[in-house]
Parts: sequence; C-alpha cells; structure tokens
Amino acid sequence: MSRLPDFIAPQLARLVQNPPKTGNWVHEVKFDGYRLQMRVEKGRARLRTRKGLDWTAKFPEIAQDGGALPDCIVDGEICAVNDEGATDFGALQMALSDGETGRLVFFLFDCLFAGGRDLRKLPLTARKEILETMLKRVKSRRLRFVPHFTQHGDAMLEAACKMDMEGIISKRADAPYVSGRADSWTKSKCRGGQEVVIGGWRGDGNTMRSLMVGTHQDGKFVYMGRVGTGYSAQVAADLLKKLKPLTRKTPAFVNPPRARDLNWVEPKLVAEIEFENITSDGIFRQAAFKGLRADKPADAVVPEVPVDAPAKEKRAMAKTMAKAAARGSKRAAADDDLVLGVKISHPEKELWPKSAKGRAVTKLDLANYMAAAAEKMLPHVADRPISIVRTPDGIKGETFFQRHALKGTQVPVLAIKVPGAGEEEPFLGIDTAAALVALAQQGVTEIHPWGSKPGKPNEPERVIFDLDPAPDVPFERVIEGAQDLRKRLTKLGFTPFVKTTGGKGLHVVIAIRGADWKEAKAFAKAVAMSMEEDEPDRYTTTVAKKARTGKIFVDYLRNDRTSTGVAPWSPRARGGAPIAVPIAWGQVKKGLDPAKWTIHTAGPLLRKADPWAALAKSAKALGPALRKLGAG
Repeated sequence: MSRLPDFIAPQLARLVQNPPKTGNWVHEVKFDGYRLQMRVEKGRARLRTRKGLDWTAKFPEIAQDGGALPDCIVDGEICAVNDEGATDFGALQMALSDGETGRLVFFLFDCLFAGGRDLRKLPLTARKEILETMLKRVKSRRLRFVPHFTQHGDAMLEAACKMDMEGIISKRADAPYVSGRADSWTKSKCRGGQEVVIGGWRGDGNTMRSLMVGTHQDGKFVYMGRVGTGYSAQVAADLLKKLKPLTRKTPAFVNPPRARDLNWVEPKLVAEIEFENITSDGIFRQAAFKGLRADKPADAVVPEVPVDAPAKEKRAMAKTMAKAAARGSKRAAADDDLVLGVKISHPEKELWPKSAKGRAVTKLDLANYMAAAAEKMLPHVADRPISIVRTPDGIKGETFFQRHALKGTQVPVLAIKVPGAGEEEPFLGIDTAAALVALAQQGVTEIHPWGSKPGKPNEPERVIFDLDPAPDVPFERVIEGAQDLRKRLTKLGFTPFVKTTGGKGLHVVIAIRGADWKEAKAFAKAVAMSMEEDEPDRYTTTVAKKARTGKIFVDYLRNDRTSTGVAPWSPRARGGAPIAVPIAWGQVKKGLDPAKWTIHTAGPLLRKADPWAALAKSAKALGPALRKLGAG
C-alpha cells in the first residue's frame, strides 16, 4: 500500500498543428473549462488547480459527489455544457460569478492513484479502465468518464471541429503519466486560441470598449492587440471591477499603443481569447474574449507555438514576436485601426450606444465584425445588387438609405447595371471581405441584398417569406407560424431554411431555379394567401397596419425585382446591435430568443457549422408547385 499523495503536478499537452497519424495513439475531446485534480480521502474530496490552488469551495456540488468515490486522485476538467452539448467557457465563468455551479460537469480522463496504489507508471488505457470502473459505482450526473477513440487523428479533429468543440487531445495509449509537458500528450485546436495578460482597457472609469492584451517574451511584456468582442454588458462590468484596483499611471507594455481613453493596469489578470490569426507584426486579428483564467499566473503566459510547425514557420513566428517587441507605439496604434487593409477613421466613434445587451459598439467593432462574418455573409450578398442603411453618426443620428454605387471607398465596390429595372444609375454591389469592411468604414449598419443569382440580377434564386407579427402578438406565435410555413413548403417539394431578422420576426427562405421574378412573386403570394385563407384569425396578407392587430403579416412582397430582404449575418440599426442569424429548425421552438444574438456575442456563432450551407444545392423548380397552388 502506498500513501495517498497530497497533490500531483498534472501532465500537460504540447500544442501541435496536426494530430499524430501513426503509432499507438488514442484521441479524446478537448474540453473548454478549468483543469482540476480531485483528491478523495475518507469520503472528503478536495479540488486543486494545475498550480495546486484549492478550489473546492468554488464547486461544492462536484466536491460533494466526489466524496462518494473511494480514496483516489483523478484528473479532469470542470465545464459548463450548453444546450447543444458543447462546453462553454463563458457560461462556466457566469456560473462561477453567480454561484450557480450545480449544473457544471467534471469530465474525468485519468486516474493517478486508487486502491492504495500509485497508478502513474501504468499505461494510459489501464488507468482509464480503473477510472471507468470507479465511476460506474457512483451514480452522479456531474462526474462523467471521458472515453477515447482510436480512429485516425485527422478524422477525429475534423469531427470535433464540426461539432463546435475546442479540438482534440491525443495520448499514447501505452504511456505512463508524467508531470509537466511531455511528448506523450498533444493537443490540436480547431481555431486559434491563446492565454494573454491584460495590460489595460479603452474607455473610462465606467465603460470598457476593449481590452489591451499581451504576452511575456524574453522577459518583456509585449503588446499583441485589442480584444473588443466576446463579452456581454455584465461581463464587461465585472471585468472593470477587477481592473480598477490594478490601475497604474504608465503602461507595462514595452511597445504600448497610442490612442485616446487608454487606462493602464498592472499585468496580473490572465484571460483566454480566440483569434483568427496573428499578423506579421505580431497583432491578434479578430480576437474575442472567452474568460479570465484564475488558474494560471500572469508571468507564465507566453506565445504558444505548435511543436510540429515547420522550422521555417517557427523562425518566422520568432521573428514576428521579436518584431512586435521592438516596434514603436505609433505602429502599434496604426495596426489597431487597420482591418483587412482598410483604414478605419474615427475608430472609437460609437455607432450603437450602450444598452442592456452590451457596451457601446464602435466603428472599429463593426469593421472587425464584418471581417469575421464575411465568410458566411458573402455567399448571400456577393455579386448581387444591395441596398444599405448608413448611420455615420450612429443609429440615433441621421439615417441614409442607399442602393446605388458608393463613391470614395478605400476598396473597389461593384456598380451593377440591371437591364429593365427602370433606373439608369448602377446598383451598389460587393464581392470581397475587404469591401464589407469598407462599408463599415462608411458607417453602413444594415445590408439588404436582392434575392437574385450572383451576377444575374434578373434571375431570382430564392423566395423569402417575412413573418412580421403585430405588436400584440407574442413571439411564440411567430415560431408556430414558421413551423406551419415549413410544413406547407415541404409538402410543395422544397427544403425551407429559417433565420432571425434582428427584429421581432422570422424569415423562411427556399431556393428556386428556372423562374423569373413574376413567377417568384406569384408563388410567394399564393402560399401567403393560402395561410390567410386557412387561418384568417392568425395570418394576414394586408399591408395596412390597422388590419394586422392580433395577426402575423405574411409579407410576400420581398420577391420582386429591386425588392430586398435583410442579409444573413447583417447587423441591424437598432438598439443593442442585433444581427440577423441563420438558424437550424431544431432551434425554432419555445424559448428561442433572437435578441441575444448581437455584434458582441457573434463570435461563437460564426465558428459553428452553417445551418444554411445546403441552401443553394436545395434549389427546386417552381413550376410544379405553382400548378399545385393554381397560380401557374
């Protein structure tokens, strides 16, 4: 019998670009939570961080359940699990802040000591068999065994990314447990992620517009960019409470940025962020806040480079980091205001004021959002005529509606001529991510495309039904209406898709082919009229406001040449900075809250699988459906 150790330093994984392809490797899901070790002795469980800090009091329910285990030391990660089954670090932070930890889950993947024996020298698979057997004897929904998979690492990583997971951890099945970072454990991520240290914020004593962050490099604290998204108004307020006691008069960065409203702090708070990539000047692109990491000391935060990166790439990264440490503050500030090559003037201008949904949204925030959303938005707007809403002085200022070509943009935009449209002046169009950012620079806060084929404005490719409820109609009725419309369109042979609008309604959309605008409108009208005829107390096709009381207006008028509908992923010039979001039909049920999706909260959404990915391929001819409806 061996004595139960007080604490065992955890084994850590090395970051790699690609998971192992050969050898005796198994793969586990990478979780997005707090790595903790649980020590159980005589029915009492203690939880410690990877640095040995006692966090038992933070997770009382998990500690209580853990007390049912025999004397042991087990390794795992405590997480919050969202409705879609993915771990959510932001939700974990909120649960801790609110003291509501009862629904958290401790995912356990290793057993270091049990049955009076030190198990660290045993192979991983043997240790996990012991762990699984122990957990089966304890009926707790909070303590869950983490299985492993033997399939090809690349396939496992691809599957994890499609499921919106963090990535995978690959482990040698025959390896012992080794404290510290060892080659027998590797981690492969679905997206860029990094722990950073907060060195300041932009704003004032009561507002936080963005965080200024960096890492330690060769003994220097190096600025690596701003983090302007990923936190709600409540999270921003909590951050400010923690930052204010740390304020200092001078920056701790060796290369501080220059801008107005900068507040410097002692570099002690560690945050976890996600980002698109790192520029050649060592600046994070499209960085989003995930949460604070109280389990890691600030002076241990350094840039993480994959160990399997080619030597050339490692040298380039080292050069980038050295360049970042050496460059002047003027360049740092300039990089902050440059998005996809577009210089953002007056970047701190507030386009959306602070609201209950979050802090104010600046022009730079909008530009960064457009850059992040471009990959998913462009398939719905590129090479089509668009109408735009411009609010250059913010949504509370003067509003401009425009559909003809813009002048003075930093990036070329399209001038689309449409024969037969009755207008000589070309319509506005875009075809690149940089052009979307250029629209943000012009103060464009809404984008409304035609429902036409790319490059063929006289050929419709989709039909849009706008379910617009009267003010006295609850949103649950709109959900029911969307599901009703889905059934009707499915019976007609189509595959319907749905999105929120950034307002109080929903859009139901189908893809079509081989039709002209007259036929598209006739079809939409016939479907809308059939809904009104079947349930006149629920639906109306009458435009007049007075006829809509207590009903949902089924708007079919967006299906004509020159008519538009708000683009998927477009912001809306409304309070709270909402966005129009394509969603899966499984989400269209009681409890759906479109108002929660805003520019500030868009980051995780944009990283998920696109529920509209199959829209274009689902196109069907209108002819048979028109004949069924008697409109052909």
